[in-house]
Amino acid sequence: MSAAAGVPEPGADVLARAALTRVLEPGDEHGGRWLRELGAVGLMRTLTGPGEECAALTGVGAERLAGYRRRAALAEPRRDLADAAAAGCRFICPGSAQWPTQLDDLGDARPVGLWLRGGPDLRTWALRSVAVVGARACTPYGAHMAQTLAAGLTERGWVVVSGAAYGIDGAAHRGALASGGATAAVLACGVDVGYPRGHAGLLGRIARQGLVLGELPPGSHPTPSRFVLRNRVIAALTRGTVVVEAAHRSGSLVTARRAQQLGRLTMGVPGPATSGLSAGVHELLRGGAELVTDAAEVIELVGDIGELAPARRGPVLARDLLDPDAARVLEALPAGRPAGLDEISLAAGTGTDEVIGRLYELHSLGFVERQGDGWRLAPRTPGAGAQSRAARRGGR
Repeated sequence: MSAAAGVPEPGADVLARAALTRVLEPGDEHGGRWLRELGAVGLMRTLTGPGEECAALTGVGAERLAGYRRRAALAEPRRDLADAAAAGCRFICPGSAQWPTQLDDLGDARPVGLWLRGGPDLRTWALRSVAVVGARACTPYGAHMAQTLAAGLTERGWVVVSGAAYGIDGAAHRGALASGGATAAVLACGVDVGYPRGHAGLLGRIARQGLVLGELPPGSHPTPSRFVLRNRVIAALTRGTVVVEAAHRSGSLVTARRAQQLGRLTMGVPGPATSGLSAGVHELLRGGAELVTDAAEVIELVGDIGELAPARRGPVLARDLLDPDAARVLEALPAGRPAGLDEISLAAGTGTDEVIGRLYELHSLGFVERQGDGWRLAPRTPGAGAQSRAARRGGR
């Protein structure tokens, strides 16, 4: 036990992996291969041992290898773990009870470990999670769609995962929080670093109600490459990725394409054809991504058998419920004037006896009215206005 904090002493593998988060950049496949071949303890021993032992670390040049060794010599995993605990954070790694095994699909690009801020169990949460990502400079339409989509997902028991960036990411997190739901933010920096600064308050709310997680140790700051590599974790962690708005070169498309490579579902919310911020989404849709417009359609794709979205159709009009023969007689009446039985019978293609019976049926339902010896459409017949307009257009 740690005398200072009364917490269990971390095992050798945990210490080595915590140290390696200082040594290896996220997604470093050379480091991931070494880790697979030597184990975490063996890799740290090699990096901090005599130079000749590093001959086993193939695939990189001498200068880069020297950089790894300098980082390894400076790593202080016990201090990082203590700092994390003091900030209310913890460290999990492959093999632990909370490790989401779907991250193993990343192969040698799998995270060395994850630093977490927040109480929930990540492995359990990730089982029913969906990524909602998109443009930073989003439109009001995009922000509205992200927020309502996230709220709908969390109301149905799903966890919304995003990157806590401005724009779509922030709207998705806010939608989940506002509905009292579950959300997780995957960062490209230390989980104790409030970045972007304008989202420090949002990140605090997420940590209290959900989870903030990342691969980098306490105090680490983001870089452009770390943002790109962070996206692979979002893609692998979740059952599917929804892109709400994205230009052609948006980082959210990286997440979506990585999700496709991993065999995860990729979905897009369509926008105006004239919007450059929807161009990337439309490209995804043309490439085989699923088109979705609300949470029910997302869940139909990523959920269990039987979780179907409701059937969509336009409003049912009264004339839609008519018997086909009655509807044919109704359509035979001219617009704007009465017609006799012979004229209606000829237009409907049936006998006058059949027409009389159908006309009285339609009269009882309010579709037609009698005028002398003729019949005409009732003034408020459902669809009569459209039929009259169509007749006028046809007469031009």
